[in-house]
Amino acid sequence: LQSNGCDPGFAEENASSEEQAVITIAGNSYLASPNLPEFCGCSPGWSSAFYGAECFDSEVHSYLKNLGNQKSSESQNIDAKKVELEQLLMMETKNYRKTIKFYQKLLQKERRSKGPETKSMLPKLRGQLQEMKSKVQFLELVKKYVQPKQWGVESYVLPTVIQSGKSDTMDMAPMGESSLLLYYNTEKHQCNNQNGVRVLQAGTPLGLMAYLYSRNAFLEGYVQQFLYTFRYFCTQEEFLQFLLDRISSTLSSASLDPSTSLTKICNRSFYILQAWIEDCYSVDFATNTDLLGTLKAFISSKVASLNGYGERLLSLLEDASARRSCSADLCSGGDKCEEETEEGRKTLHSLCKKLSEDVSRKNLYWKLSRGMGPIAQHQRERLHTGSAVLPKPCCSSLTEESSVSLARADEVEPVLLIECSAQQLCWQLTLLQQEVFNKCHPVHFLNSRALGVKDKCVAVPKAVSAEAVSLKVCNLFLSKCVQDQYLLQLLKNADSISTWVAAEIVTCHTTKRQVSLLSKFLLIAKCCYEQRNFATAMQILAGLENLIVRQLPAWKILPAKVAEIMEELKAVEVFLKSDSLCLMEGDRFKTLPTIPSAHVLAMHVQQLETGGFTMTNGAHKWTKLRNIAKVVSQVHAFQENPYTYAPDFKLQSYLRQRITRFKDADISALAADNCANFHQIPAEKHSRKIQDTLRRMKATFQ
Repeated sequence: LQSNGCDPGFAEENASSEEQAVITIAGNSYLASPNLPEFCGCSPGWSSAFYGAECFDSEVHSYLKNLGNQKSSESQNIDAKKVELEQLLMMETKNYRKTIKFYQKLLQKERRSKGPETKSMLPKLRGQLQEMKSKVQFLELVKKYVQPKQWGVESYVLPTVIQSGKSDTMDMAPMGESSLLLYYNTEKHQCNNQNGVRVLQAGTPLGLMAYLYSRNAFLEGYVQQFLYTFRYFCTQEEFLQFLLDRISSTLSSASLDPSTSLTKICNRSFYILQAWIEDCYSVDFATNTDLLGTLKAFISSKVASLNGYGERLLSLLEDASARRSCSADLCSGGDKCEEETEEGRKTLHSLCKKLSEDVSRKNLYWKLSRGMGPIAQHQRERLHTGSAVLPKPCCSSLTEESSVSLARADEVEPVLLIECSAQQLCWQLTLLQQEVFNKCHPVHFLNSRALGVKDKCVAVPKAVSAEAVSLKVCNLFLSKCVQDQYLLQLLKNADSISTWVAAEIVTCHTTKRQVSLLSKFLLIAKCCYEQRNFATAMQILAGLENLIVRQLPAWKILPAKVAEIMEELKAVEVFLKSDSLCLMEGDRFKTLPTIPSAHVLAMHVQQLETGGFTMTNGAHKWTKLRNIAKVVSQVHAFQENPYTYAPDFKLQSYLRQRITRFKDADISALAADNCANFHQIPAEKHSRKIQDTLRRMKATFQ
């Protein structure tokens, strides 16, 4: 078995859900009705939105075909395939975790004894780990393929989906099959050369929601793309009511015959609802208490009394709320098995990073210099130890107060910035940036013009709070659609770091100190983009390109090799702006952690949002929405592969203090109080010039 190269994150998408699913199936302890879908993770994942139908290649189809050799009805055959697949996945996952633990023990033994036998076994074992990981990923991919396929309906049944709801929030009432053709008549069907299926081009809001029930909606990536983009044509309340109406009208008939259209509509409704909760709880339900209350009330009154599925939906909502409230603490509330799973997977991430670190730099479109030399051996060991791969995230953001008094940071000059190596500072700044980036969601990057985000300017003025931002212009979402404004916090953090960089430089009291600090920040930025932390690299570049900083005399005496880094950073910026999917090319993003520049990504999405979303007949252009979903899906792709640097909490605390101190600083005012920021003319040379001028003036009068 080999991975098809589609999505390495399938195996690591949801450790706790996967563990629960394995245990539940092994023990046959689930309480679901026989005709309701199993409660084992429904979110298609970012790869579904990014790759679409290409996510599942011919190898997946042929493997599934050979599973479950039972020659009976289709539904029983699918059940047999699922049972066999779950058993294989449970066995491979168990072996994978055991091998990771063995590798960790062997790695510690090799550090203590450094014996030749242990050293020779490590590369072989590392190769076995990669093969086992590929097996688990492939089985997860097959599982993603087989789960939703049985609950979809054919296109000619879609009018039944629309008519099954007693009351719809949309002002449309389709009648029969001709109404379905109305949706598709506004869509220009094309034939995909690979699989010969029709490609959705456009649809009315009600038609796009009905298409969620299509047999191939999950497999084509439509469901995940819809969850990212439906706010352009539908509010959260309207979408929820659409699902609840279908559940209400079909729930009583769902247990009669699993092959009927009503049963499939009911099961697909639950599947979509669960996928929505799993993937978008933080941006839709957590920010809208009325929406959450409506869903809980419906589950308690209509679903929980009929089967155990309603109780598990309520449990899913509670778990999502708990994860959001303590998202900064990876270990709290998790059982021992979940901790071991996360540790094993993150350890493998560090292995993949170590294996492909050199390869990743060859495919960049700009010339990379050798950097800062090899990392010290003790630092390399510290990076890849089993205990170091689980950094404990700090609870505060970059702009929050730290536990250490800010007065201690104010009393001293940036001594640590000069004493610490650029590699150390790069690691800790990356961990701080990762903490902020992991809280964002792909939906946060949509409709950013309405939040005041513009090109080549600060997103939010320092005197204006995020709550005061007006949505009166360029609002592409429906007026009643609730939008989370976390993107403003993300951009404000980026602006704070840029201001901090500029402030640290202009407050140095000697030119020599300014040269040292300029060199240090340039080396940090270079190290960041080489480690694919493009966010911090671009933030440092913005600070160095501050008008006051660029006019400092220290630039003239900066070493030539260090000054060349500035041109490299500008080339990186051009590269990031050149293509919205430039960081998703190749396979580097699958094994190497990546943090994109939030502002650059928001600008790419704004460019895709330019132009009309609807056709002349009112149908929404699905091709446009699909492209937007593909671009923003990379946010979840990058979040699945975290950095595993060992955290230095003292250095992080110091950096937080300095950033907080200067985040609202006026760079021109700080520079005016420092003589090192001006070109100085020696006193003797200055007086000699005055005397020469007076002498020439006298000569003119004689």
